[in-house]
Amino acid sequence: MNRKNTLRQLSIMWLLFLFSFVVQAQVLKPATWSYDVSKKQVATGEEVELIFNVKIDKDWYLYSSDFDPDLGPMVTEFKFQKHPSYELIGKIVPVKPKKKYDDIWEGEYTYFTGTAQFRQKIRVLKPDLLVKGTYEYQVCTDVDGRCIPFDDDFSFTTKQINVTAAAAPTGTPATKTTETEARPAATEQLKTEPVEAQDADTATAAVVVTDTAAVAMASPATSTATAVAPTTSIAPEAENNGDDGLLAFMLVAFGAGLMALLTPCVFPMVPMTVSFFTSSGGSRAQGVVKAFVYGLSIIAIYTIIGTVVAKLFGADGANFISTHWLPNVLFFLVFLLFAMSFFGMFEITLPSSWLTKVDAQADKGGWIGVFFMAFTLVLVSFSCTGPIVGSILVASAGGETIRPIVGMFAFSLAFALPFTIFAIFPSLLSGLPKSGGWLNAVKVVLGFIELALALKFLSVADQVYHWGILDRDVYLALWIVIFTLMGFYLLGKLKFSHDSDLRFISVPRLFLAIATFAFVVYLVPGLFGAPLKALAGYLPPQSTHDFDLNSIIRRSGGGGRAVANQLCEPPKYADKFELPHGLQGYFDLEQAKECAAAQGKPIFIDFTGHGCVNCREMEANVWSDPAVLQRLQENYVVLALYVDDKSALPESEQYISAYDGKEKATIGKKYADYQITKFNVNAQPYYVLMDAQENVLVKPTAYDLSVENFVDFLDAGVAAYKATQD
Repeated sequence: MNRKNTLRQLSIMWLLFLFSFVVQAQVLKPATWSYDVSKKQVATGEEVELIFNVKIDKDWYLYSSDFDPDLGPMVTEFKFQKHPSYELIGKIVPVKPKKKYDDIWEGEYTYFTGTAQFRQKIRVLKPDLLVKGTYEYQVCTDVDGRCIPFDDDFSFTTKQINVTAAAAPTGTPATKTTETEARPAATEQLKTEPVEAQDADTATAAVVVTDTAAVAMASPATSTATAVAPTTSIAPEAENNGDDGLLAFMLVAFGAGLMALLTPCVFPMVPMTVSFFTSSGGSRAQGVVKAFVYGLSIIAIYTIIGTVVAKLFGADGANFISTHWLPNVLFFLVFLLFAMSFFGMFEITLPSSWLTKVDAQADKGGWIGVFFMAFTLVLVSFSCTGPIVGSILVASAGGETIRPIVGMFAFSLAFALPFTIFAIFPSLLSGLPKSGGWLNAVKVVLGFIELALALKFLSVADQVYHWGILDRDVYLALWIVIFTLMGFYLLGKLKFSHDSDLRFISVPRLFLAIATFAFVVYLVPGLFGAPLKALAGYLPPQSTHDFDLNSIIRRSGGGGRAVANQLCEPPKYADKFELPHGLQGYFDLEQAKECAAAQGKPIFIDFTGHGCVNCREMEANVWSDPAVLQRLQENYVVLALYVDDKSALPESEQYISAYDGKEKATIGKKYADYQITKFNVNAQPYYVLMDAQENVLVKPTAYDLSVENFVDFLDAGVAAYKATQD
């Protein structure tokens, strides 16, 4: 009996082990593709749309085809084989993808969640239609930071599209195509040169890479996904672009509205406006209602401005605004202009005739008069609020339709709130501070912030076009100078012509000066190569830094510790790949195994990809830690295997995979196949510790931003390796 219980317990433990392994290590398929056509019957010479539908698993997203392929993430790419039975018309068109800005890639990308659709228009030239090709794509998830690249084949034939002979011209008898005449076209051999379907109108957007897998389908007839009819609207939530980012932007805009209240153009008008509502006659209730109408009018005016901006730019302007040098340089100059205005060099004002006409409407009274009073406030305060409003609109004009509207709504809500509240509770006015020189100080501080933000736009243009005028160290030097001057201004050591005398420093001003100088101190190590992770999305890439002290020390083997992971031989593919943080290692499995055997070390495998944003995040936040770097340098032979690289393998290394029966002719496909066949996993990042005989030492790990967990993972690998050597 005891023996049976023991066997039962061992069986249960074994099953639990197998289950946990299967859960952790599995080949994921988050995306399923199916194919359709816009019409089932066409005549030769007519056009038809090929429709690619994708069903995407929950919490996953698929990168679209219409953003800059040099940004980083892997764009969805279609290649069509030439054939005399058809010709491509225009470009591949993604249907309503979402957009998002990503701090890691420092740009916008487009993507799909839930469902996706791509359309390609062709003209049918011959009755025996044959359209074949391939597509490559990448799916990612933010849940656990995985990304997966995929590739697959597609085909459209007369089974999906019934092709008839073209209608004969009027008065001309139709010529019947005989079966014998048609047969040669059916047996024509496909030409092998791929024809790349060009991307649709580009629109940049923000993402994150995750696990993706598509079900291979040779034809629409074998599709397991429900085909979407041509008239179906795909991605109905396209406007809901990043709820978290939109909420954060609204909070910033709301804070900007509160800041605008503290400018000298607006703050003195609060008691004046409230006094009008409380002493203009009529009942208190009527005054309260008018105050509400006044506040709602302010909100409506600014929201209308945001709507107009959204309509002017629209979704089609995203790529141009985000990447082209002209709008970014223009925005840089606009912010520079705003800063000079706040510093008191001049005032940005509207024509006085506008103010006179609007003020005349406000004097008429009634509900219309209340609206025009709000309009007058907007115009009169423009010299102070204009730069703030302009900054919000510039920040939101990345081709989105919702962002400018909600930004202006949040700004105007904060702007209108005090007028309404004080009109309802006028006794609160006694608690307001008196107007004075501090209001101008607010403007000047805003000027310094505008000046710092202006550099971001110039930096975008500089990076895209490689001008080299605003590298990371130059950018940091300018920020250090700007915020140092701002700190001196807060302490009263720097004074503009229109500033009042500062006899003493108030406590809030002192605290703000302390925070400013603390920020400057935080920036200073960045001049010598410190990563400054908190500002990763605002600074130029680390690769543009001319004087990276950490990199210099690593290359020279200095810093009191020699670099321990010296290479056994020059690595293959070193001209294509590079390890982060000055690490030395290999990009070829066999080389790493030979070096590990020679040095008596375990191998650290990094399954990664060029378009894997979470791989970059792990490198920036975990690998950069000194404890992690030390262990990788001293204890391991580092091996990075890029699963999405398209570099061709030598013919002698190309092979047919036993897993999917497809030829593996590139570096990326070779190591993606190796990851699947060896570890039954297809997502990145994925980290494996093994010996030179490919024996796995400890359970592999994936995306985890805990440095402590990663250190424990590396230490466990070393301990397991030593145990096998005893």
